[in-house]
Amino acid sequence: MSRILEIWLSGGWVMLPLFALAVLLYTQAFHLVLYVRRTDLNEKRELDWFGWVRSPETAEGRVGEIIRYTQSDVSSAKQVRNRFDEVRLALVSAVERRTKFVGTLVAAAPLLGLLGTVLGMLQTFFGISTSGGAETAGVVAAGISEALVTTQTGLTIALPGLFIVMVIQRQRHGLEAKIARLESLTLNHLKFD
Repeated sequence: MSRILEIWLSGGWVMLPLFALAVLLYTQAFHLVLYVRRTDLNEKRELDWFGWVRSPETAEGRVGEIIRYTQSDVSSAKQVRNRFDEVRLALVSAVERRTKFVGTLVAAAPLLGLLGTVLGMLQTFFGISTSGGAETAGVVAAGISEALVTTQTGLTIALPGLFIVMVIQRQRHGLEAKIARLESLTLNHLKFD
């Protein structure tokens, strides 16, 4: 544990913002994954959707709420489409906004690592220019260590975050497809002019 702390501290002051970024990134990402899972329409009951569209009072869960909302007091296909647009806005747009935020945090991690790299190299060149003899090797090694540790940390934070964003985007596309299918079933059942 002390070795990990020693390596962490060798990265310089840039490691503190990297740590804060990692905490924020993964907190937001996992919160978003949980939100998408709660928002997800129950695909195991997808075969029941047609029956639920025909008799909304039997529909269950979030799908039932959507069916009842989109069918109550409507007299045209346009009203049904508008209600499904509201459902999309409520469910999908929130996920999309939050995904962009997490994606921005993912992009910031390697940039912070790059900042640490630049600062480490500046420290190395400063050490070379001001020291002499046996001290030079130690100063150069410390500067290069800082540069490499921050780069590695930035990439280590960003790569898993990138995969999480891709998983969330896939789930969002699945949610959009399910809402579109439910809209199609509803419009086919109601058969407006």
